[in-house]
Amino acid sequence: MSRIRIEAVDIYHPDNAIDNEFYFEHFDRKDQDIRRFMEHMGRKSRYVIDSSEENGLTMGIEAAKKVLAKAGLQGTDIDMIVFSTQLPETTFPVNALYVHAAIEAGSQAMVMDSNANCAGMVVAVDHASRYMLTSPHIRRALIVGSDYNTLISDPESAVTYANYGDAAAAVVLERTEEEGGFIDSIYHTDPVNRDFIRYPAEGLAKTVKYGSAKQSILWLPFEAHAAMPPTYDMFEKLLGRNGVTPQEIGSYCLSQFSLENVLKIQRQFGLSDEQMVYVGDRFGYTGTSSPFIALHEAVETGRVKRGDYVLFWSIGSGFQLVAMLFKY
Repeated sequence: MSRIRIEAVDIYHPDNAIDNEFYFEHFDRKDQDIRRFMEHMGRKSRYVIDSSEENGLTMGIEAAKKVLAKAGLQGTDIDMIVFSTQLPETTFPVNALYVHAAIEAGSQAMVMDSNANCAGMVVAVDHASRYMLTSPHIRRALIVGSDYNTLISDPESAVTYANYGDAAAAVVLERTEEEGGFIDSIYHTDPVNRDFIRYPAEGLAKTVKYGSAKQSILWLPFEAHAAMPPTYDMFEKLLGRNGVTPQEIGSYCLSQFSLENVLKIQRQFGLSDEQMVYVGDRFGYTGTSSPFIALHEAVETGRVKRGDYVLFWSIGSGFQLVAMLFKY
């Protein structure tokens, strides 16, 4: 029986790191003290693009090259490329086509871009895994997640300007006959907040036709805690139907949007510190790639080993929740 496992994971981020002091001073000048907010979100530093030569696509290409080198593969070994992003550098052609060219993939490789906002890379890995299980000619897939978040951050808004970081992650999925790999996933969708986080703020049609003074993301206040009760229910259903307990999960690779959300999940299920992976203090919030930057940290530090269960979770604006279970 074929299974789909994560063969390798790697990341890329810009060299430019900015710590909290820059943002404290920025908002102090506006008579806004964001220190408690930064503590709540778990931020200390983040990587920010400061070069005209870098963008979300270039970061994704670098992550793709790094993960192929780690796996000992060439571009011609890849049969499927999915580029997950909220901020494509181009819509014509798809960003995945540029990745195809950069890694010199073969003509047999299918390419596509995918967008499920911050849930995007988890969704892309889920969909690619399921596609591979039904398509025997797809042996390896390259999934790239990259967001140039600071490009659209609002200098007047701490939740975006002080919170965001820029980074990319890439994984190679491989068909195997060995035990483990992709197990299952679950979703919860409630469009109640669909107009609270928007980019372009006034929609694409109005922005292109008539222009817009609003160049940054629109982020209106909303009840962020509403996502947690369905998250707990999702975890119970996903783990229960696969005969796994919360304590058996080696690492929880969750959205890095908020440290408090990670801690709430830990408290809800009585999890140990060792099970929780948090890198948002160093990377800021990187959007679609954040659960896989957490996976990279867990693998590189030895917290995740082959045969360990890994649970991924993220949330897309609007909102959509996704959780995915793997045996690494």
